[in-house]
Amino acid sequence: MQSDDRYEARLATGEADIAAALRLRYRVFVKELGADGPGVDHVAQTEQDEFDSAFDHLVLVDRTLDPGQGDHVVGVYRLLPCDRMRRIGRFYSETEFDLTLLKASGRKLLELGRSCIHADHRGGTGMFHLWNALARYVIERDIEILFGAASFPGTDLAALSLPLSMLHHGHLAPPALRVRALGDGLSQLHLLPAAEVNRRAALAATPALIKAYLRLGGFVGEGVFVDHAFNTTDVCLVMDTHQMSQKHKDFYIRKGEAG
Repeated sequence: MQSDDRYEARLATGEADIAAALRLRYRVFVKELGADGPGVDHVAQTEQDEFDSAFDHLVLVDRTLDPGQGDHVVGVYRLLPCDRMRRIGRFYSETEFDLTLLKASGRKLLELGRSCIHADHRGGTGMFHLWNALARYVIERDIEILFGAASFPGTDLAALSLPLSMLHHGHLAPPALRVRALGDGLSQLHLLPAAEVNRRAALAATPALIKAYLRLGGFVGEGVFVDHAFNTTDVCLVMDTHQMSQKHKDFYIRKGEAG
């Protein structure tokens, strides 16, 4: 989809790509973030679940690495278009969020998940290439709504009260798209009053991926899901591609056409 001298971002094309993606997910989610659960194989050093066979896997390949060694995938995004969802019966994030409003909207949905990038490739152009490839995927399939769980490291809601309060007060999805966390969600006890939220400090405590969605005009659903198995606190990001700012839309379309 998108490439330069070092990186290529494209859909996985075979077992070697998928295997490398699952190993990268183990490296990031298990070794770095402390995730565990039935999909974690410590012997093979992979992280996977029953949804992987239904999703498209968007991979970032480092051309300088030998695919035969199995470490050529240095970034990954998991993508599930709504028409493919019927194959497995539900969206992955339905275990965390009530998606009734999105599913009843009649619009073309794309679930995003398991996004990660190797530590050695963060802060450079890697994520830029992944996002450009994602934009091309969305444009080619006329996707209208992007959504998916995005994570804060850790499960201490009190420690995350500042960024979560900023999202709640300033970036809550409109009622027609406002999915809700299952379970207790985010207790009002952990929300700061809007007047007490220091936005600069809150943004500094917000993961880069979530901030990127916000810059594109994304929203969050109501509440959070505390994922103890993955040692994360999850929000549901929702983005209406029709409402994306024209500046950003033109940028991504132009970059997509350049690939």
